[in-house]
Amino acid sequence: MKKKKTDWGGMLMVLFFLLIGGACGLLMLDYMDAAGVEGFGSFLLYFGLLLLALYAVMYLQIILHEGGHLIFGLLSGYGFSSFRVGSLMLQKTEEGLRFRRMSLAGTGGQCLMTPPALQNGTMPFVLYNLGGVLMNLLTALVFFLLSLLCPGTALCAVLRMGAVVGLGYALANGLPLQSAGVSNDGANIAAMKGSKDAVRAFWAQLKVNEQSGRGVRLRYMPEEWFTLPEGADLQNRIVSSVAVMREGRLADAQRIEEADEAARALLEGDAKLVGVYRSLLTCDRIFFSLLRGGDPSAMLTKELQKFMKSMKRFPSVLRTEYALALHGGDAEKAAKLRADFEKMARSYPNPADIESERELMELADAQITAKA
Repeated sequence: MKKKKTDWGGMLMVLFFLLIGGACGLLMLDYMDAAGVEGFGSFLLYFGLLLLALYAVMYLQIILHEGGHLIFGLLSGYGFSSFRVGSLMLQKTEEGLRFRRMSLAGTGGQCLMTPPALQNGTMPFVLYNLGGVLMNLLTALVFFLLSLLCPGTALCAVLRMGAVVGLGYALANGLPLQSAGVSNDGANIAAMKGSKDAVRAFWAQLKVNEQSGRGVRLRYMPEEWFTLPEGADLQNRIVSSVAVMREGRLADAQRIEEADEAARALLEGDAKLVGVYRSLLTCDRIFFSLLRGGDPSAMLTKELQKFMKSMKRFPSVLRTEYALALHGGDAEKAAKLRADFEKMARSYPNPADIESERELMELADAQITAKA
């Protein structure tokens, strides 16, 4: 059994947010003291309102961060693909802009764009990835300067909280850190510096996302997008993501044995994987095992069950849950999960993924039910 590594990036992220919370708490108390707030009831009222304001500026800084990616991406030659905050997404489709819903564990938002063509195996990537950090820094400075115009007021306290949050987000995203296997913007830039394989892999991820949003299934996309060069560095998380996409392409084509072997090789080998990818690959392996009549209970750890609960609206997770219900003979739960899948499908951003997952669920109906 591999020894679990200390998540230093995650610990630093927690420290950043503790410092943000502590600094904002001091700003709240300082304002209430200056305003002469007295009495427990008044204290709770003012504190509650300022806490709501803090949540508002935190979400505002997330929007500004993703907006920074958008602006600097456009300046670098990228095209708009999708913009997500929380689970609400604005996506460019063949029919125009559409609102969708999708959440991804470990992310508060995401701005994905269509990449420019590769030139000599590379493309501009620094400004696009650094755009969110630059926007957080710029708005932190603007908020602080504006707060100087209204000292001692509630607006001053809110603006200064916005400045603290902006600076904190800039540090948390700009310093190259990985938390729970998820790389931040600074880590992505560091991974691509001096590595044409990583730049090409990043380009491929964005192209696959663009085509998926247009309704193209993985099995019909160019095979070279999913192929790594000989000796590619799988210790680079951006490079290894191409191998993960290849496993998804094999599953979409229902080449189950090959997909299972690809997932096993990634999970048991020395490839460094984004934490979300590792959990999704394990879900796939559970599904493949169930198709063959196997017992995947050893893979269904408490940690994975917690992940599946956090991603309960994600198509492949629902598909695996559905297969587990069929395997357990729980027809009522299977029917509910199928209804949940169809409800999710109505607002999910990638119709191609939905089509693929429906076919895999039908395969589960045929094979798991027959074996039961």
